[in-house]
Amino acid sequence: MKVLFVSAEATPFAKTGGLGDVVGSLPVALRRLGVDVCLALPFYRIIREKNFGRRLLLDKLEVPFGNGKLAARIWETRIHKSIPVYLIERDEMYDRSGIYGGPSGDYDDNFERFAFFSRAVLSMADTIGISPDLIHCHDWHTGLLPAMLSERFRDSKTQSRLPSVFTIHNVGYQGLFPADKLSLANLPREVFYRPDGLEYYGKICLLKAGIVYSDAVTTVSPTYANEIQTPEYGMGMEGILRYRRASLFGILNGVDYELWNPARDPEIPVQYSPGSMAGKKACKRSLLKEMNLDPFLVKRPLLAMISRLDAQKGLDLLLQVLDDLLALDVGLVVLGSGDEGIEKNLKEAVRSHAGRVGLVIGFDEPLARRIIAGADIFLLPSRYEPCGLTQMYALKYGTVPVVRATGGLEDTVTAFDAENQDGNGFKFGPYEPDAFLSAVSRAVETFDRPLVWARVIANGMKEDFSWDRSAAQYRELYQKIIGRSASSNV
Repeated sequence: MKVLFVSAEATPFAKTGGLGDVVGSLPVALRRLGVDVCLALPFYRIIREKNFGRRLLLDKLEVPFGNGKLAARIWETRIHKSIPVYLIERDEMYDRSGIYGGPSGDYDDNFERFAFFSRAVLSMADTIGISPDLIHCHDWHTGLLPAMLSERFRDSKTQSRLPSVFTIHNVGYQGLFPADKLSLANLPREVFYRPDGLEYYGKICLLKAGIVYSDAVTTVSPTYANEIQTPEYGMGMEGILRYRRASLFGILNGVDYELWNPARDPEIPVQYSPGSMAGKKACKRSLLKEMNLDPFLVKRPLLAMISRLDAQKGLDLLLQVLDDLLALDVGLVVLGSGDEGIEKNLKEAVRSHAGRVGLVIGFDEPLARRIIAGADIFLLPSRYEPCGLTQMYALKYGTVPVVRATGGLEDTVTAFDAENQDGNGFKFGPYEPDAFLSAVSRAVETFDRPLVWARVIANGMKEDFSWDRSAAQYRELYQKIIGRSASSNV
């Protein structure tokens, strides 16, 4: 079985969030299960600057686009030396400082950039004879690709019977563009106007395209797959997702424990493991010093949050209860960037609570690892969370999560039961400040019982959210879709 992954980002090449982590790790796990995986990405400036070893496959690929053709170059590099990665180069589209936008917002030509990318991937596959059995597309950036397969490539040598899977990583990001851009994608106008087409309130919706035209739709946790079929979480897509519910699957994201493991993490001050936890305390001392926090906090709970700073991630709840949280005699470290108002309020908290609150605006992965290793409690009070990876990282690093029971947080964090000594964290349900504060208070009370706290930590560190189980579910889904596609074409 040969599967072509198509994505706007993938670690270690280009990453802005969880999408990059997933697309960089899942192919490796699938390869271990015998799936022949390859990956296509735009050739961004950031990839060129990282100077990965690469070779030129095609110096000039003619890609139909709008009323003519545009040229692209195709490079090949590798993940883990075994997985081919094809880089689509067209400098006017991808040789930029950002992946999706710059300081002033999203690039105005993102439709053109990702429509061209999708069409170039198909042209490349035909030209160099990749001949996949299935294409796995990720998020709105690749939503046009299943539509292109369905509408334009029935006579292609390699793509006439090619099925596709489309994964929604976050239904809130939908890829909405003016309707008059559709002609650039070389798709007939009827794909826009019919009820199950690309139209969404007068605009092209690339997320809807992927949902409508793919053979199966997946999302990144079982709970989120159910949530997005409701008005509360569906962001306007709930109707079309209910329509496709028979082909909608929730498969939990995984973690690459080769990269995320405190026993071998080179970025943390002292490595540690469940059988030797002294390094965890050393990481906490180092983090307190690095963040200029009061040394007395080594004996008190240190809370941490690593997040995009916006309301979806629960920052409004955090700010509403911040004074009450700090009254529990705890410290807080926050790493992230986003909403200017939230950033301003957090900076004021640093000034008002000197030595108790540490803040770094931006993102720094080595620092994120040091925070996860050095903190005692990890906060994820999200309004919604498709999967979440940081709570899985935190569990592995012995940092106890406090989460809202939504999406993948509901699927990965089990409320600790002191009587039975089971569970790996603390949860709350209503999206309300008091509910959040109560959950943190329960965690702090448990921290003050060292033997019980050690049990919570141990329960979390033994959890296994590796990609192997999730990859097996994807492989099974691929097999069903490929088999169904083959039988329908007999």
